[in-house]
Order: sequence, then structure tokens, then C-alpha cells
Amino acid sequence: MQKGMHTDRTRCVRAVQSKDARFDGWFFTAVLTTRIYCRPSCPAVPPKPENMTFLPSAASCQQAGFRACKRCRPDTSPGSPEWNRRADLVARAMRLIADGVVDRDGVPGLATRLGYSTRQIERQLLAELGAGPLALARAQRAQTARLLIETTALPMADIAFAAGFSSIRSFNDTVREVFALTPSDLRTRAPKASADRAAQPAAPGALTLRLPFRAPLNPDNLFGHLAATAVPGVEEWRDGAFRRTLRLPYGHGIAALTPCPDHIACRLTLSDLRDLPVAISRCRRMLDLDADPVAVDDQLRADPVLAPLVDKAPGRRVPRTVDEAEFAVRAVLGQQVSTAAARTHAARLVTAHGEPVDDPEGGLTHLFPAPGALAALDPESLAMPRTRRTTFTTLVGRLADGTLRLGVESDWPETRAQLLALPGFGPWTADVIAMRALGDPDAFLPTDLGIRRAARELGLPSTPAALTARAAAWRPWRAYAVQYLWATDNHPINFLPV
Repeated sequence: MQKGMHTDRTRCVRAVQSKDARFDGWFFTAVLTTRIYCRPSCPAVPPKPENMTFLPSAASCQQAGFRACKRCRPDTSPGSPEWNRRADLVARAMRLIADGVVDRDGVPGLATRLGYSTRQIERQLLAELGAGPLALARAQRAQTARLLIETTALPMADIAFAAGFSSIRSFNDTVREVFALTPSDLRTRAPKASADRAAQPAAPGALTLRLPFRAPLNPDNLFGHLAATAVPGVEEWRDGAFRRTLRLPYGHGIAALTPCPDHIACRLTLSDLRDLPVAISRCRRMLDLDADPVAVDDQLRADPVLAPLVDKAPGRRVPRTVDEAEFAVRAVLGQQVSTAAARTHAARLVTAHGEPVDDPEGGLTHLFPAPGALAALDPESLAMPRTRRTTFTTLVGRLADGTLRLGVESDWPETRAQLLALPGFGPWTADVIAMRALGDPDAFLPTDLGIRRAARELGLPSTPAALTARAAAWRPWRAYAVQYLWATDNHPINFLPV
């Protein structure tokens, strides 16, 4: 897969004619005769090739006057893997738009976060995606509105507000334009509409939805890692679901995520429904649901040493985070200690400095402390060696004053260099943050003891320099190779909890 796939007409036509779901989200098929746009795997009879045109985003389809197909629902397809595997301006902008920055801060706010002018951002997004940041944000609002219309019994006025529309009129107009149905008609025609809405809990702000992904997905290391490293009070494994608290722009939330064969069941309880798109985006990012596992596994399978590991359990994802600053703090707490000790350190911080939340359905008690709260604590209260205490206080101080920013917009090489300049930050800490917090798919951990042990057992070089050289063939997917190497160990992070 490569940038601008929608321009490869022959390949796109072949994907549509074979109804290949692997390409959902990579491009959209706009049908000139019906003015409908579809995902490549649409179950309808494919149109004649001369009646197809291909566009890179739902927003560009809507800009061009096409409406969403009522059968394949292209707005519900997984997101393009491009935005999670690239670190250029367009990819970073798309990650921020998914995180709701345009709706909260406008295009100027997006530009400020990226360090570019609004003109530069609009020009690059238009060139690659056929739509500017406002149109892309509008498409996301339409998708959120449809989700709420079809899966909840909320009044339409509340849905308009929660989806980020400035008025009922703009909500109605957008829904009609994008879906060729009024909001009321969309609710009436929704599949299993009555049953889904009846199943919604009475608790205010609670929603149940399905998160799609590209198959295959192996949940073992993904949920095993999150559960094994869960910080008490903030995260837990309960009744087959990974649950955690979320710090969100307008309030807080609790997410419960359950692996299913063809989707992730997601139950969100939000203090403010305006946070729904951001909560969904962060859950998808934590579970790496927009990855392209076929591309990843094909690349790694080309190595005869990794091929048996990939064939045994394909579709491994990189477990990530919903809060980059939180993960960086936890990475420091985990330096040179066991998983259990790191959880204990983090739990103490949560109890002393986290913000309390109510969780009637489980045992979650707090949001993880914000950098500002951690920067204000007494360093002598930290039960850790003095050198690590310095590492911890320097990190939270830089995060609190904004001189170090970790987010979806981070430039991976630049941020890694900033981390390595901090006292007590070696390659392992910087690279694990790059892999799991910043989302760099090529981050590699050649100094990790588990990786070196796996390398020795597999006959790979085990010294960091030699292993790094050997791993060059795995690029740009070395973070996924790490998951396959870790999986050779009999550690709880590699197994779905019972």
C-alpha cells in the first residue's frame, strides 16, 4: 500500500470487483451514475469501470456531491492506515482532526499544534485528500451523528450538540446531504434500530457501539499487555473486557472494550457527550485498530525466522495508549523494575494525586494524575532511587510547562531526540514511548531483555547493534516485529486474561 492509492485506477477497480475488504478506508468508490460513494467491499453489484471514480476520503466524496451508500455504510469503515504509519504533516493533521482539534479550536488551533500556517495545512490536505480541514472535520461530525442517531434514543437536539454541530439546522442539512435521509428517517431505517436502542443503558452518557478493524486481529498480546500492566484504579480487566478511565477535553469517561471475532465491542460512559468522537478515536488508537495487518505480516513473513511466528498467530497489533503523557510517566516508573513493581508505583501516585471518578459498574476510581499535579508533588515522597526521581521530576516538569509535548501530532524523530536529552532517558525508554505512546510503527527495542532473549532462542543476533542491523529488513514495521518476538516468552502480557 502506498500514498495516493486512489490514483492507481487498475488496482482500485480490481479491489472493487473482488469486494476486497482489506482496502476499506484506503479509498472510496464514487459512482458517477448514481452519485453514491461506497467502500471497496460494498456487497452491491459493482458498477461498470467507466462509471467509477476513486477518491481518497469520505470528505472528498461529500465535497464532490456524492452521498454515502446505504448498504455498505462507507463512513463506518476502519480509518486509513496511512495516518498511523506516517509522520508527515498530512498524517499528523489527520490524527489531530480525529482527536477533535478542529471542532474545539478551529483550523488556527490545528495550525498552532502543528507549527505550520493554516494556508500550508489546507494546501497539503487538499492536494492529498481532496478536502480541507473543515470538510474533513464535518465528515467526522456526520459519522458521529449517524452513530448516535442509530444506536441511541437521544433527542436529535442532543445528538446535534454531542456531534459538534453549531446548530440544529446545520445538523439537519449535513445529515440530509451526506446520507440522503433526514435524521428521523435514518433512525427509522437503522438495522436493528429498536433492539439496539432498547439495549442502551439508562445511565446518562452511556453508549454501546462496535469498533471495526481490518482482519486478522490477534487479541492475545493486545489485551494481554493492557491487562497485565493495568494500573489499579485507572485500568482493570473485568468480565472479559479491558476497562479504563479517560481524561477528555470536556470531561472524563470510562471505556470498556471487549474483543469479538469481527469487531471490538465498546461501551463508553461519558460525563459530556461532546467527547464521543475523541473517546472513540483514542480507543481505536490504543488498540491499533486502523493498522493494515496484511501489509505488516507480509513484510515480516518474508524473514524465514519470523515467518513461523507470524503464521502461528497473525494479526498482532501494537498496544498503545489513550494518553501520551501518562504513558511517558509510566515508562519512567517501569525503568529497571518488574511489571508488578511498576504497577505498585503508579497505583500510589493515582491514589495520592489522581482525580476521583465514579464507576458503578466496576472498580475504577481515578483518572491518572495530570502532569501539573505530578509536577507539584514532593520528590522525597517518591519511593525510588534518587537518579530515577530526577528523571521523573524532570519529565513531569517539562510536560507541565509545555516545553515537552507528547501527542498525536508529535514528530517522531524530533520527539525521540528530545526524550533522549532528558536525564535518565536511554534508548529503551525513548523507544518504548515512541512505539506505544507516539505510535511510531518502526520503533524498535534492541536493548530490551525480552527481545534479546527471544533473539538468542531464534538464532538471531542478540547484541543491540547486530540485532538492529538484522532488523533492517523488517522496516517500516519493527514495532510489530517486537510484538512477535515478545510472544515467544511465557509472560502474562502475551495471553488474553481468563
